[in-house]
Amino acid sequence: MNKILNSILLVALFALAGTAKADPGCQNAEVIGPKLFTDICWSCIFPIRVAGATMSGGGGSYPSDAVGSPLCACQDNNGIPRPGVTTSMWEPARLVEFQRVPGCSSVLNGTRFPFDRTFQGHHGEGTMDGGDGSFMHYHFYAFPLMTMLELFVKKTCNADGYSDLDIMYLSELDPTWNSDELAFFTNPEAAAVANPIAAAACTADAAAASIGKPLKQLFWCAGSWGSIYPLSGNQNGGKGVIKDSSLLATRVLTALHRRGLSWKTMGSDAMCNGVISPTLPKTQYKFTLLHPVAETNSSHVIGESTLTWGIGKTIPAIGQDPIYTIWRWNDCCNN
Repeated sequence: MNKILNSILLVALFALAGTAKADPGCQNAEVIGPKLFTDICWSCIFPIRVAGATMSGGGGSYPSDAVGSPLCACQDNNGIPRPGVTTSMWEPARLVEFQRVPGCSSVLNGTRFPFDRTFQGHHGEGTMDGGDGSFMHYHFYAFPLMTMLELFVKKTCNADGYSDLDIMYLSELDPTWNSDELAFFTNPEAAAVANPIAAAACTADAAAASIGKPLKQLFWCAGSWGSIYPLSGNQNGGKGVIKDSSLLATRVLTALHRRGLSWKTMGSDAMCNGVISPTLPKTQYKFTLLHPVAETNSSHVIGESTLTWGIGKTIPAIGQDPIYTIWRWNDCCNN
């Protein structure tokens, strides 16, 4: 049902976009085309684990919460347990793009949906005391690339059933993304971590993220990127487009997990189907930049310093609205 609704939404948005005027600030990232092959970090799929053993991929790592047991069982439609073998891997599952022009979709070849510029985005430049503010809209897409290409992933290991590129969420339709106050009332736990002690604890998360091991216990921290709360698109500027958008990508995942729109696919409880997780499973995810300058040889975890992967990743004037591929760890009972 979710897939049908999203497909209807996609068709409707394309129809509306046909009436929208072209906008010089809306770039075409040319995602739908050869970049689906040339700008993907194919080595980031590894390691692939079968029956708890690493079968391929010398590089990369897997989450500490990943399933280690070799055998598993899932119930069929009649409630009868069927045994299987545990298979696990990193899969490119989502795209998130950040835009200053409301309604602009660089993923969909520069399509402009008819939203007005009431909440025009902007990048912070740090020219004022403490840095001026930045704000970007986001569009969240289902991107089950392995399923689209019919590679490795069986139908039974597709946790949420998406099989093609679909629009899942538009921040222009979400009033909490524009307002810190509204975001607070939907996530009141932010009050518990709005203090200097909680902020100082994020230093430990930044250090752990630098070696690819973000601390899941510090749920309010995004390592060197900053604090996850509030779950809005506003933040102090001056940190750079890549760092600002990386923090926003973490906020997006946190907000969508809270709303049940992103699922947990890691761990023994998620091997038969995806599980709703109201808190962000930080170690389940990693990212690669898809646009404007793609990461094709490595990935980065939540909170990993942009000094190790983000230098020279924007292009002045024509490449300052980034798109990220979101990778998630998928534990599946293959039966």
